[in-house]
Formats: sequence, C-alpha cells, structure tokens
Amino acid sequence: MIWGARKMDEEHERYRKFCSRANLDKTINSLLGIIHGITADSRILDSELVFLQEWLAEQAEFVSYHPYTELLPVVEAALSDHVLSGDEQADILWLCNKILSSNYYDRVTASMQHLQGLMGGIISDGNVNEEELAGLDAWLIKHDELRTCWPYDEVAALITGVMKDKKIDENEQRELKAFFGQFTAIADSRVVIDPPGLGSVRGICAVCPEVLFPKRMFCFTGSSYKYTRKQFTELVVKLGGKVTNTVSQKLSYLIIGADGNPCWAYACYGRKVEAAVELRKRGYPVMLVHENDFHDAVADFSGV
Repeated sequence: MIWGARKMDEEHERYRKFCSRANLDKTINSLLGIIHGITADSRILDSELVFLQEWLAEQAEFVSYHPYTELLPVVEAALSDHVLSGDEQADILWLCNKILSSNYYDRVTASMQHLQGLMGGIISDGNVNEEELAGLDAWLIKHDELRTCWPYDEVAALITGVMKDKKIDENEQRELKAFFGQFTAIADSRVVIDPPGLGSVRGICAVCPEVLFPKRMFCFTGSSYKYTRKQFTELVVKLGGKVTNTVSQKLSYLIIGADGNPCWAYACYGRKVEAAVELRKRGYPVMLVHENDFHDAVADFSGV
C-alpha cells in the first residue's frame, strides 16, 4: 500500500505542471518572454530559434492536454520551416494572451464547448424543432456573460429571427442546419465548415459564397491541405487578386484553411477570424470563406 501511494504521488508530481494554473501561467509567460526577447532587435538568429525549440521540447509530454493541445501545435508549425514570420509571432502571442485570460481558460472555453455540444445534440437527428430552439435560447439567456463573445450574438440573433412567427419554415430549417453545422464537433472533434444549404449564413463561413478575384484583397488563415502560403499568393495574383497578411477594412475575403487543429477549443477560430468578425459587425463586407469553397471558386474562375 505504501508503494502504491508513493507511485500515485509520483504520477501526481509528473503532471503537477499540467494541473497547476500557476505553473501553466509560468509556462505561457515564459513563452511570451522568449518571443519578445528573440524579436526585440527585429532579427531572429538560428540560435534563438533553437532556444524556442528547447522550450517546445520541454512541454512535449503535455501535448495531449488542454490548453497545450491548442498552443504547442501552433508553435511547432511555426518552427517547422526554421523561420518565425511576423504573422506566426502574432498568432502565438494572441493565443498565449487568450490562454492566460481567466475568462478564456475557465469560463468561456468551457461554455463555448458546451454550446458546440448543445448545437450538435440538436441537429444529431437531422432536424431542428421549435422546442429545441426554445431550450437553446434559454441556455443562451442563462449564459449571457458570453454576450461579448462571438458567436453568442449571432446564435441569439438567428434564433430571434427564426422564431418571430413561432415556427420554422423550410428555408429557416436549412439555415439553422448550416449555421449549427459550422460550430459543431462531430466524431473527431473537427468543425464542419461545409454544411448543406443555399444562400449565406451568419456564421464563421459563408455558404456557397460568390468569390471574385480581379482587384479583390485576400488573406489566408489556418493550415491548407493543398497549398503553401507562397502557392496561395501566386494563384490569387495570377487570377487578378491581391494578397495580404493583415485583416483590415480593405480585405475582401478571409480564406480559412481546411486542415485545422482538431484539438482547438475554438476549432478554426483564431486571431484573424476574430478581427474579420469585428469588421463585419462594424459593417465592412469582409467575407469568411472555407478553403473548399475557395478551391471551387478557383476552378470556376479558371474554367477548369
């Protein structure tokens, strides 16, 4: 019994770094310090990247645990080409600050995952009815502390619009399925961003969007299963468009990569998506487009 208790203590000690919020904060703050330190002179040397890789190696045993599941793959992907671009730096810093926020880590993350599961349960039978929407609406009211967190407002607005006449017609049924599908983790925890339906939807990605290239400004976020960033840029330019790494009022399309991290609590939600959604709320016509729809638009525009 003494041996068993000692072994249990050893196991607890092994994962103390993961379980302790103080140690998690220390880990994240160390990463923030490293990023700021190696970029302070606007030059990143190979030896500085090695130092960052050593930090990554120290956290490797926790890669299966939240929130390391979100952070470590981002750092690993950024270092895969032995270059830390300004865009990659910004993504890492954004995610670190989100994780350090008690709102994100404790309350918002749990509630957002609950909301995803709730919407998944509602459409698991392939249909959305009035009672289910009433139950979802009651949950949203109970969790109104999320009111400043997207997509809370859009879910609430959709329910209000659909239930004005207290019934769900055929078009509204399609819209609800399309919207819920965009935020629902199915089986492997990936988010479905290519739901059935027609028209546009007030969610992360437009459904069947019209994508034009000449003189339009494009930005890409996430990971692509088909293109490198260089290939993406060359393709857009060839078709008459322009590419930027920044989400601004001049942006026409934010293309969201299909090869997302299945462990993210916010799925393909990220820094650029957050910025694009804020622009949309302010009235700017930025369209969020899933990578699969982008490929279809390229094929249509090229006549392939």
